[in-house]
Amino acid sequence: MAQAVEEWYKQMPIITRSYLTAAVVTTVGCSLEIISPYNLYLNPTLVVKQYQFWRLVTNFLYFRKMDLDFMFHMFFLARYCKLLEENSFRGRTADFFYMLLFGATVLTGIVLVGGMIPYLSASFAKIIFLSNSLTFMMVYVWSKQNPYIHMSFLGLFTFTAAYLPWVLLGFSILVGASAWVDLLGMIAGHAYYFLAEVYPRMTGRHPLRTPSFIKALFADDPVVVARPENVRFAPAPAEEIHQD
Repeated sequence: MAQAVEEWYKQMPIITRSYLTAAVVTTVGCSLEIISPYNLYLNPTLVVKQYQFWRLVTNFLYFRKMDLDFMFHMFFLARYCKLLEENSFRGRTADFFYMLLFGATVLTGIVLVGGMIPYLSASFAKIIFLSNSLTFMMVYVWSKQNPYIHMSFLGLFTFTAAYLPWVLLGFSILVGASAWVDLLGMIAGHAYYFLAEVYPRMTGRHPLRTPSFIKALFADDPVVVARPENVRFAPAPAEEIHQD
């Protein structure tokens, strides 16, 4: 059993493995009181006035107490982060990292701006960890890229992946969790999907091109499609040869 878990862990792509490891270590460390959550949460005042810039990162690593909700989010993180990195972003590790960076920036910006809006500031002030929202963003992006996959929720009913974020949002409301957390993830995910895939098809412009300095951090291997053995191709028609 231990060997199977170790093999599963080693086979994870680099970004998924790194994020999952950091999240588990941080959450376990807080549960054992080795690390204090008070040193991790998002606090704009401490970031700006006391230069505690690490809070911009650490608030995405802590998933609250280790309970059933924690296990659910670790499952979502391990599954959908891995699916995105291995399929949609296969051979494009830098682009996948940039997607997470974009999502984290959008989420942070929404919370900061929302905290300055009357009647909404109280709600946004309660959002001090954005780890769940970033995980939900990955679920949303995956669902938009794979809308026709059939899924089942706890064996109760089936639906296509396009409705997965809404099913999970409804489940969060039923169990009494904050809907804001999931909604923020959906907003960040839709912003990325629109700018990365919809807008380029409409205009031919690509506003989310990965910067060269980020590409330089990752040595992406080209995706090679192997040719089946013993396959011969017919010669080109004579008309095409003469045209060349």
